[in-house]
Amino acid sequence: MAETIKELAQVKAEEPMAMRPSDAPTGTPTVIVDDLHIVYRVYAKPTDHEKGNAVHALVRLLKRQGRPEMKEVHAIKGVSFVAYHGDAIGIVGRNGSGKSTLMRAIAGLLPPAKGAVYTDGQPSLLGVNAALMRDLTGERNIILGCYAMGMTPAEVRQKYQEIVDFSGIEDFVKLPMSTYSSGMGARLRFAISSAKTHDVLLIDEALATGDREFRKKSQQRIKEIRESAGTVFLVSHDHKVIEETCNRVIWLHKGKIKMDGDPAEVMAAYHKGS
Repeated sequence: MAETIKELAQVKAEEPMAMRPSDAPTGTPTVIVDDLHIVYRVYAKPTDHEKGNAVHALVRLLKRQGRPEMKEVHAIKGVSFVAYHGDAIGIVGRNGSGKSTLMRAIAGLLPPAKGAVYTDGQPSLLGVNAALMRDLTGERNIILGCYAMGMTPAEVRQKYQEIVDFSGIEDFVKLPMSTYSSGMGARLRFAISSAKTHDVLLIDEALATGDREFRKKSQQRIKEIRESAGTVFLVSHDHKVIEETCNRVIWLHKGKIKMDGDPAEVMAAYHKGS
C-alpha cells in the first residue's frame, strides 16, 4: 500500500497547479483522495400535506408501499487531494457541505460510489459522538478505549494517569459517564484517542465543547502528533482553532472542493463568500 500511495502521489504532483495548493508539500503522502464520490440512499420525507392525508396513506397501503420512497443524496462530488506526513488539515464549509461525510470516507466507514481513498496506515476517527459507554465509569472507558486502539496492558497502565490528567476528570473518573457533562465527555474522548500516536487522526467537532484551557492543550497535542510524522484532519466550527492549529485548509461547498491552501487565505475567502 505504501508504494501505491507514493505512485499515486507522484501522479497528483504532475497535475496542473490549479488542482492543488501552490505551496503543496512534497513529503511522504499519507492520504490520497482520488475523484471521490459518496452517494447516500435515504428515505424521502413526506410533505406536510402527505403526513396528514388519509387518502395518501390509503393509496400507499393499497400499493403495498409500507415505506416512503428512497432517494439518493450525492454528498461528495469528485473530491481529490493528497495529504502528507506532518499535515494538519482543517476542513471548513457550511452545514451540509460534506465535511463529516468526507471524514467518514477517509476513515473507511463509507464506501465510494466512484473514485477511491488510499491511506498509508490506519485512520482513526474521533467524532463528537465517539462511542463511550455511558453506564461504565470513566476508568473503565479509558481502559476499554485504549485496548480498542490496540494498546497492551502495560501501555494502558503507562498512559492511564496521563489520560486522566489531560481530560481533567480526576474527581469523576470513578463515576459513570452518564454523570458527565458534554464538555467532560468530549475531553475524555480526545484524551483517550490522542494517547496513542496515530498515522492519520480525524477529529470531527470533538473539540467543540472544550473550554479555553482544554483547547490549548488539545492544540499542543495535535502539534505533537504532527511532529511524530502523523497527519491530522480537523473539522470545527471554531475557525480560530482551525487557523491556529492547521497548516492547510480545505473549503468544501456542496460536496466539492472550492479552495485548498494556506489557512489565512482560505479562511479569508470563506468568510467573504460564505
